Amino acid sequence: MNPIKVEVLGSGCKKCQKLEANARDAIATLNLEAEILHITDPVEIAKRRVMSTPALTVNGRVVGKGKVMTSEEIQPLLQI
Repeated sequence: MNPIKVEVLGSGCKKCQKLEANARDAIATLNLEAEILHITDPVEIAKRRVMSTPALTVNGRVVGKGKVMTSEEIQPLLQI
């Protein structure tokens, strides 16, 4: 099985850091193999058509934006 690619999109603020921590927790809880990237470049964020951060992508698909998702909210999105 290929690792899941998870991206946290945002400036690196406390909310972005919390979203990344929650994503890491969700991945660990589900015992998944994943690559986690934190994208802070505004141009790269805009390329993903995200205007509201923090945002989360799973395998290139935006699954949440404009809020800090909990680990529990992220877990089902990783199992698709």
